[in-house]
Amino acid sequence: MSQANRIIASWHANADQWIATIDHGEIESRMLVTNEAIVRTVTSYPLVSVLDIGCGEGWLTRALHNKGLKAAGVDTVAALIDNAREKGGGSYAVASFQDIATGTYTVDKKFDAAVINFALLDQADTEALLKNIRRVVADNGLVFIQTLHPLVIAGQEPYISGWKEGSWNGMKRAFVQPYPWYFRTLEDWTRLFADAGLAVKQLGEPVHPETQAPVSLIFVLQVSA
Repeated sequence: MSQANRIIASWHANADQWIATIDHGEIESRMLVTNEAIVRTVTSYPLVSVLDIGCGEGWLTRALHNKGLKAAGVDTVAALIDNAREKGGGSYAVASFQDIATGTYTVDKKFDAAVINFALLDQADTEALLKNIRRVVADNGLVFIQTLHPLVIAGQEPYISGWKEGSWNGMKRAFVQPYPWYFRTLEDWTRLFADAGLAVKQLGEPVHPETQAPVSLIFVLQVSA
């Protein structure tokens, strides 16, 4: 099984546990830092429409919808999309990164922006998605990416891009099938963006209020015309 398929299989297996985890606010860093950080960053720009790629059960899509944006969410896991539709607030569709990259998933009108919140986990699928993001985002539109801050890894392991073995350690529920994920150094992120024709417009580093350590990186990228 490919790494991408292992990742997707894990999310299929854990969909119900993930929904309950998000519904009950059980991930401290999200509740204290990263949820508000990504919503604040996206809504600081004058946007009308935004596509939430890898939206899961749709919390971010709903948050942006409630802020007055025309928000849509896509995810490859049907159980997550079904839950998002039940909760309402925005529109939802089942679509993978590859569906977007290849044009299998189409939009009537390109979005002003896309947001990808802690969803860039595979190496090849991430590269394909970003290099083809203009299929769904308008020229000069924006792409918002929130990902783990590289310093979190640098403090634990060699600071080298590559596959990391994931775990569900620290989660309150009975998650199964941990998946691998591809870590990128800051240098490699910027190289990938350049290759994809995405210019770095802003960089944010949300900090944990108690530890004062950076939790995530938020990239604001502009799609070249």
